[in-house]
Amino acid sequence: MSRQVRTTIGVRGADLDALGHVNNATFLTYLEEARDAFMRQTLGDVFLDMVIVRIEIDYRAEIPAGTSNVEVTCALESIGTSSIRTREQILLPDGTVAAEAMTVAGVRDREARTSRPWTDDERSALGSIDT
Repeated sequence: MSRQVRTTIGVRGADLDALGHVNNATFLTYLEEARDAFMRQTLGDVFLDMVIVRIEIDYRAEIPAGTSNVEVTCALESIGTSSIRTREQILLPDGTVAAEAMTVAGVRDREARTSRPWTDDERSALGSIDT
C-alpha cells in the first residue's frame, strides 16, 4: 500500500444504539470521514465528485459506550482509470481493530453525470501505484 492517513474521530452519544455500542451504520460514517481526510490531504482543497461503487466491511469488535474516540486509517491500495481503491481500519484506543474495510470510489463528471478518468495532475498527486 501507498500513503496512509490516520484520523481521530470523537464518538458522539448519537452514534450509540440501544445495545450500548456504536451502531454498525455509523462505522460507515467514520470510514467516510477518514476517506475525506485522505483525499483532502492528498489532493488539497480540490473538490472531486466521488461516488462509492463498492464497500466491504468486516466488523471485528464493538465500540462500546464510554469510548471517547477512535482512530481511522485510510490507505491507498490502487488507482484505476476512473476509480480508487482504499483499505481502511477503525481502531479502538487500545489498538484493537473494530472494523476493516475495502472501498472503491469512482470519480465523475458532475455535469455529464458519468464517470471520468483521473487527470494527470490528480493521478500524480495520488501516487504512482499501478492498477
